[in-house]
Amino acid sequence: MMKQVNWGVLGTANIAKKVTIPAMLKANNCKLYGIAGRNKEKVDEFKETFGFEKAYYSLEEMLEDENIEAVYIPLPNNLHKEWVIKAARRGKNILCEKPLAGSEEDVKEMIRVCDEEGVIFMEAFAYLHSPVIKEIKDILDSGAIGEFSFMESTFVTPRNPDENIRMNLETLGGSVYDLGCYNISLILTMLGEEPDEVKAIAHFTEKKIDDFATAYFGFADGKKACFTTGMCSVQRGDRFFIYGTKGIIEAPVQFNQEGEISYYIVKDGVREEYTVSTPNNYTLEVEQLGRCITDGEKPYVNHDFSIINARTIDRVLKDMGYQVS
Repeated sequence: MMKQVNWGVLGTANIAKKVTIPAMLKANNCKLYGIAGRNKEKVDEFKETFGFEKAYYSLEEMLEDENIEAVYIPLPNNLHKEWVIKAARRGKNILCEKPLAGSEEDVKEMIRVCDEEGVIFMEAFAYLHSPVIKEIKDILDSGAIGEFSFMESTFVTPRNPDENIRMNLETLGGSVYDLGCYNISLILTMLGEEPDEVKAIAHFTEKKIDDFATAYFGFADGKKACFTTGMCSVQRGDRFFIYGTKGIIEAPVQFNQEGEISYYIVKDGVREEYTVSTPNNYTLEVEQLGRCITDGEKPYVNHDFSIINARTIDRVLKDMGYQVS
């Protein structure tokens, strides 16, 4: 029988309730051991709804339980660093929601502490575990559309209510932190290199967070990429296109999409459809971190990637004028 990892969920955020915990229930090596939060009513609701073995009414209490092997951290962006470090100091392996922190330096400190404590630490970019993303990357690397020349990526959603943490500066809100980190990480994944040049512009709300942003990346060998993101659309829209010297990859693919997913290759005027069976991406990432614990696998979203991604986010935010007070 496959070894089960005892997981604790450090917080009762909506993403945990609606997305990650239901996905954890499908994971073949995950045991929902503990749920922690400061609101007793919400914690009890999570315990009853999802079948956690134990409930903790403070985050610290969970970290003291030696039976917890791994924790998932869905807290607001501004709390990631604090609780990753606290969890690492107590010997817990960690899956932390993206983006890991508010800056490259914070990410480096989090990684340093996790390395010191000998714990596994992975950024929760679930979509990077998706078979369709991996297949498109393999096709690009194979030269099937020739040499890479340009890539564009879009991710827009409706506006969140003003009281939502994504709309407030003190919780590191804004479209680039919440959505643009997907675009940026996707571009970095597909190209496999860091941009030399970053240019960005944004529209800011009265609360000084960006509800729209667009950026250009220039690379050393002339390759180019751009992305557009925002909490400004009537409906969600995700897509990306990769242009090569011999063809185009069209991917009207939602981040973390599940099911039979299609993308297209256009060459010599012919548009051919390819379909990939894609399981729940969040289940895939939980299973992968579990295998890192039990079987010695290396985290698929590695530390070097998280540092480069954080550094690129920093550069975008700086150029567009995002300022944390």
